[in-house]
Amino acid sequence: MQIKLTTVYVDDQEKALRFYTDVLGFVKKADYSQGPFRWLTVASPEEPNGAELQLALSDKPATKAFQQAMFQQGERAAMFYTDDAQGDYERIRARGAEFTMPPTDVTYATIAVLSDTCGNLLQFSQLKRW
Repeated sequence: MQIKLTTVYVDDQEKALRFYTDVLGFVKKADYSQGPFRWLTVASPEEPNGAELQLALSDKPATKAFQQAMFQQGERAAMFYTDDAQGDYERIRARGAEFTMPPTDVTYATIAVLSDTCGNLLQFSQLKRW
């Protein structure tokens, strides 16, 4: 069994697609529409056939409330691993991302937190090697 898909709810799919591709550097994997529904996913260019991140529209009361509550409480909608936290921070920040936490050493990793401009906080982590 493998994890192949996880979902992040966004308030604007087109804006989210630009952020996740142009700022974070992911690649668009799927983009299909049927009526008002749009199935939109991105993937890591390092693992194009790996797990996909669905950018789902938060257009239902429950998903909108969930997304807003997570953001207000400082909870991360997704976490990504990196081998270069400082380098990714500088690259992503230069592309206009707003960080709520710059790279910070914690017990197990160096972590940074940023807003995806679509209603979510994201974290990237560089695990410490013992």
